[in-house]
This record gives sequence, structure tokens and C-alpha cells, in this order.
Amino acid sequence: MRYGTAAGRWVIGAAVLGSGIAFLDSTVVNVALPAIAEDLDTGVRGLQWVVDAYLVTLSSFLLLGGSLGDLFGRRRIFVFGLVLFTAASLGCGVAPNVGALIVARAVQGIGAALLVPGSLAIISAVFRPQDRSTAISAWSGLGGIASAVGPFVGGWLITAVSWRLVFLINLPLAAIAIAIAQRHVPETRDEDETVRRPDLPGAVMVAVGLGALAYGLIEEEPAAIAVGVLALVVFVLVEGRRAHPLLPLEIFRSRQFTGANLTTLTVYAALAGVTFLLVLLLQEALGYSPTMSGAALLPATFIMLVLSARMGRLAQRTGPRLPMTVGPVVVGLGLLLMGRVQPGTSYAGTVLPAVAVFGLGLAVTVGPLTSAVLAAVEDRHLGVGSAFNNAVARAAGLLAVAVLPRVAGLTDVGDPDAFADGFPRAAMAGAVLCAVGALIAWATIRTAAPVDATTAPALDHTCNHHCVHREADAA
Repeated sequence: MRYGTAAGRWVIGAAVLGSGIAFLDSTVVNVALPAIAEDLDTGVRGLQWVVDAYLVTLSSFLLLGGSLGDLFGRRRIFVFGLVLFTAASLGCGVAPNVGALIVARAVQGIGAALLVPGSLAIISAVFRPQDRSTAISAWSGLGGIASAVGPFVGGWLITAVSWRLVFLINLPLAAIAIAIAQRHVPETRDEDETVRRPDLPGAVMVAVGLGALAYGLIEEEPAAIAVGVLALVVFVLVEGRRAHPLLPLEIFRSRQFTGANLTTLTVYAALAGVTFLLVLLLQEALGYSPTMSGAALLPATFIMLVLSARMGRLAQRTGPRLPMTVGPVVVGLGLLLMGRVQPGTSYAGTVLPAVAVFGLGLAVTVGPLTSAVLAAVEDRHLGVGSAFNNAVARAAGLLAVAVLPRVAGLTDVGDPDAFADGFPRAAMAGAVLCAVGALIAWATIRTAAPVDATTAPALDHTCNHHCVHREADAA
């Protein structure tokens, strides 16, 4: 399919609407957390589960979602994911208590795991190679606009009506996306794959591992942590023996692929954990409304939208090693500046500079990071490589949300003094994680410019795919 045609615009529209719903939901939920805590009478631990229930299932089933699309049809799995995500959104919107909300959020994560890989895979499969980069860039830019205004609109809905509208608004948007996909998106699949059996045991083992880890860290249960680690070890051992594994272990022979994913793990753990607490700090300790706290991080998103394409082109000329080393350092500096946010400090003097530096660091990091991931795997593993990198970012977020509140000593949503005292510790921990990510990138990423924009997915699309969704899973 050619870019710029009516048929191409319909495909991009369906992909943007579908993935945008999942991206939007991730960015807006954090803004709603204080209202959820008040309405459903829950504390920090309950809010951790509201975020992590989604992240556990999303990160667990992302690889399976991409695999199912390749095997049974990318449009079919994309639409099924939308239907499941929409049904779960309805469950979130009418949840009578925090337990019901947590269950619905877990189902939402499964739906997102099916539709998110499909949105990008559809574009990659449908457009001709010379138009693929441009199509993905359009997908990125349009999705970025939605993600930029999402927290602000979500904050307004929470203030004006209820936090429940943050979930219920997904219903009409998803209905439109489903209608467009069914009518205008051609079906594609991996025609070379002869074995049509997805690796369900592998996916279940990952879900058990990540779920047990999250439970153990949030509830302080060492036995659950041990079960989680054991399940993930068993997953690796089993995958190495399967003829058609969910995760081909051969891709880890690439030092760059392994290093890029370790950098993803550290940087996105810092991003998710600190921004999760920052939104709570702004509302609980500084008195921001949901609308104001939703708008507080907008400058970072706009900076990424403006600069991510330029950083992608820079990485194509210089290679990803330098920006992937410098970027996390700048992100960490932004987090340190966030640690200065305290009751009585102004937005212009404290929050805005921190958010601007933070956004600049992410703009430098994100595009080159995905460039390094995609360049490190063979073409036949591009889908699984991208999906694994996304899963790592989500897993980083769920672990950080589980751990950082404990590091900061935060257990009560309604204690402004505790937030003011503990948040600088969380910001410092995030900065240290970013520094570790920079060191890993410097040691493992090659300097040669590895990607030709005419034959590989656009680098700048990951501003949303990595930052605004994951991961800013917490923004």
C-alpha cells in the first residue's frame, strides 16, 4: 500500500485510534489515582495494584499478542484486543470497589497486549517498504498529539465529572476503531509459518513470574518473590528447548540487543516510578487539581514530539551509542530536579525546569534506543525483538511502582508531609538507575549507524511507543 492514499489513511487512522486508546489510558490513570483513592477508600498499596495489575498482564502477554497476530491474522487479533480492552474499560468505569477495579485493569492489560503490537505490525505489513518509515512517523505524530492532550483532558473529566469517565470514554473511541479496521484494514499474517500453535505455556509462565514478583514486592512477601524468580528461570529453560518458542533465546547472542534492553529496564523503571509518585505529590502535597497535575508534564511530551524525529535522524548518522549514553544522564538530571519539588515551590521555578530537562533526556534516548534494538536482530525476529523491548519497559514500570514507594517510605495517600519527605529519595533512586543505564549503553551499544530509514521502521515512532505509553505509563 502507498502512503498518502485514501486506503493508507484509513489504515493509519485505525492503528492510531486503537493503540492511542491504550496509550491514553496509561497516561491518564495516574492523574486519576488520588480521586480513585478517595472514592474507593484505598491507600498507596491499592493504587500500586491499580497500576501494576495492568502492567503485569500487559508485559506478560505482549510477546504472545505479537505472535498471535503473526499466526492468525494481525487485523483479527487487533480487533479482538480492542473488544477485550473495551469490555474491561466498562468494568473499570463501573467498579464498585478497588478489588473489582484491579481485576478489570488486569483484563485491560490483556486486551492492550493483543492490540498494541498489532497496531504497528499492521502498518509494517501493509505499507510498501519505501513508505513504511513515513507511515510509522505519521502514526507516531498523531498518537503523540493524543497522548499530549490526554492527561489534560483526563484531568478535566475527573474534576468536572468523575474519574470513571477516564475509562468510559474508551467505549465510543474503540467502537470507531473497530468499525474502521473491519472495513478498511486488509488482513495479513506470517504466511511462512507452518506451525500454528502459539506458545501459551510460555506466556502463562511469564505472567506467573511477573505477577508473583509484583505481589511479593508490594505485599512484602519474600516467598512470592522467590516464586516469581523461579517461574521466570523456568520460562528461560523451557524456551530454550521448544521448537517454536515465544521468545527465541538466540536473539540474546547480540550484545547490543541485551544491552539495549538492560538500558530500557533501568531508564523506564526510573521514569515510571518517579512520575507515579510525582503526580500524587502534586495533588496531595502541593494542592494541584487533577487538571493541573495532568497538564504539569505536558512540556515533556511536547519536547519529545518536537525533538524525537531529529534525534532519530542524528542516531542514523552517528549510531545510537552516544545519544543512548547522554540521554539517560539528562533524564537522571531531570529526576534530580524533580526532587526539589516541595510544598510552596512554584511551577515555573521548580516543576517546569525539571519537566523540561526530563523531556529533553527522553527525546535524546528513546528513538536511538529502539534503533539499537531493531538493528541488533535479524529481520525475521523484528516483531519479537520489538515486542520483547516493549515488555521489558512495562515490566520495569511495574517493578518500580511496586518498589519505589517503599523506598520513599510512602504508605498513606493522604499524608502530604510523608510525600514531601519521601519523594526526594525516590527521585535520587531514579537518577541512580538512569546513570546505570547510561553506563550499560556505553559498554554494549556499537557506534556504527546501523539503520536505513528506507528499509527499517522509523526511529521517531518510539517517542510514543516507549515513552508516552510505557512506559509515561506513569506520566
